[in-house]
Amino acid sequence: MSEITPRTDLRARPRRLRAGDALRRLVREVRLHPEMLVAPLFVRPGRRVREPISSLPGQMRLSPDELVREVDGLADLGIQAVLLFGVPDAKDTEGSGAYADDGIVQEAVRLLRGGNRALVIMTDVCLCAYTDHGHCGIVAGEHVDNDVTLGLLARTAASHAASGADVVAPSAMMDGQVVAIREALDASGFSQVGVMAYAAKYASAFYGPFREAAGSSPQFGDRRTYQMDPANVREALREVALDAEQGADIIMIKPAHAYLDVIRAARESVALPIAAYHVSGEYAMLKAAAQLGWIEERRATLEVLTAIRRAGADIIITYAAADAARWLAEGTGG
Repeated sequence: MSEITPRTDLRARPRRLRAGDALRRLVREVRLHPEMLVAPLFVRPGRRVREPISSLPGQMRLSPDELVREVDGLADLGIQAVLLFGVPDAKDTEGSGAYADDGIVQEAVRLLRGGNRALVIMTDVCLCAYTDHGHCGIVAGEHVDNDVTLGLLARTAASHAASGADVVAPSAMMDGQVVAIREALDASGFSQVGVMAYAAKYASAFYGPFREAAGSSPQFGDRRTYQMDPANVREALREVALDAEQGADIIMIKPAHAYLDVIRAARESVALPIAAYHVSGEYAMLKAAAQLGWIEERRATLEVLTAIRRAGADIIITYAAADAARWLAEGTGG
């Protein structure tokens, strides 16, 4: 075997810029910061309730008073935005708890806003956690009636705005939901309230832990007639374009980690801010693997969030927000 003579005349040596941590940080192309993270939180009736969610380690269903404590803790970590999901005690066919003036989300928003916190309060606008059938709209036979549902989604959004929400986030994937909500907000005097549209929300298997947390599993069928086929990208861009035309202020892609190509394609197709939802199943898999000792949780989580950012997301909604903010403050990753 002939001896290989080492090269000594290479001018381009990319390793030069990887020689030390300070140098690597200096040339880093994508950075994470707590200010771009949104913490999804579940709020339920009661007082002094912190109810663990078994499939989402570290996450709780919180009563409004405990929600305030949680948000204050997140603010200390530099997280300035939350996305609220309601977990009501009672459900009915039309999901009336979603748009009730004394609904659980409305109560929580008023309590948070009353504290005059420098906080962006986002609220999920959907009916599935409030309907006894678990679908995201009004059911006719075995189908969800799109146009009848629009009125209730608009009513829900207006009630959240009246309580003090800064941004409402329609997630039902009904055609025309953004324009219906925009018109309702404007007609009610809430033209300053933004709409973060779940523009490309896929019918994903990664939502399982969320459905346990919110108690929102459909009681029959599935959601594939209104949520998107995981195989489609062009359809996602059409949804993005439609929501932008209808007045969305922020476009969301959900899930995030398994759909980096969709985030990238959306980034290149629209100038609006892009939010990506690192969903419950994606978070739970990281937690489970870390608990088994198969991955290093801190590095793996920050790597995933960095990949979502690198794909083009401006905003990342993640259950790992608090952990990530803490790790970033400690100087690890990002």
